[in-house]
Amino acid sequence: MTSLFQILLMILNLVWFVMIAHIVMSWLINFQVLNLRQPLVAQIWFGLNRLLEPIYGPIRRILPNMGGLDLAPLIALLGVYALQIILMNNAAAFH
Repeated sequence: MTSLFQILLMILNLVWFVMIAHIVMSWLINFQVLNLRQPLVAQIWFGLNRLLEPIYGPIRRILPNMGGLDLAPLIALLGVYALQIILMNNAAAFH
């Protein structure tokens, strides 16, 4: 059971890092540091969007319309962090 616990934590850490990369990349695109007309940047951006849309989509449907402000990544990051805390606090159940 310890290996299952470690695998779950590893997956949550991977999701967390992918979300951080997506958030930083969105800032760089919005501040025109990165350009979506570059093929590599566009591929990475659209790949990250495809990976994270199943997580962000349901959150966006629940949240009210905030204009141009998208709070779905923040809520998802908090959710991943909360799941990590729950797993760590219940680690004894996995032994």
